[in-house]
Amino acid sequence: MADSESLHRTAYSPAPFSTWLGIVCLFVVFGVIVLAVIGPSPRGSNYEQMRAQKRMERLKTLREESQKDLTTYAWVDKNKGVARIPIDRAMELTVAELAQKKPAPAGPIATPAAQTPPTGASPAAPAGPQGATGAPPSSSAAASPSPAARQSQPAPAAPAPATTP
Repeated sequence: MADSESLHRTAYSPAPFSTWLGIVCLFVVFGVIVLAVIGPSPRGSNYEQMRAQKRMERLKTLREESQKDLTTYAWVDKNKGVARIPIDRAMELTVAELAQKKPAPAGPIATPAAQTPPTGASPAAPAGPQGATGAPPSSSAAASPSPAARQSQPAPAAPAPATTP
């Protein structure tokens, strides 16, 4: 049992002062190294101002180049005979070309075929499109639509439920 008691004293004995002093000195040395590395790095807003200035210069040169491209004549591909002209001149030429062309006539406007009201609907249900007088549309147009209208006519929908006043 004496062995376990000496083992217990060794395991739980306080560390000597020199050990604590060594740990503190290591932290101090580490702090000095960190300050030496970080110290010379740029600080403040000067870095951001320099980046902003460089971006502004690049933007200015890009705008100057694009303005030059839009306002001057130049060869795009001299071998193929493709040239670039100023945008104002291109718009003038396009307007002049379009002014010389005669507008093409519009095709006929296709009107939808008249749909017949669903059979078996309640009298209170709306009877479909009616004129201002309340008369139903002519039955000859609804009874026999043209073959073209029959092909483009959508499938009849289910009848709407009757509404009571």
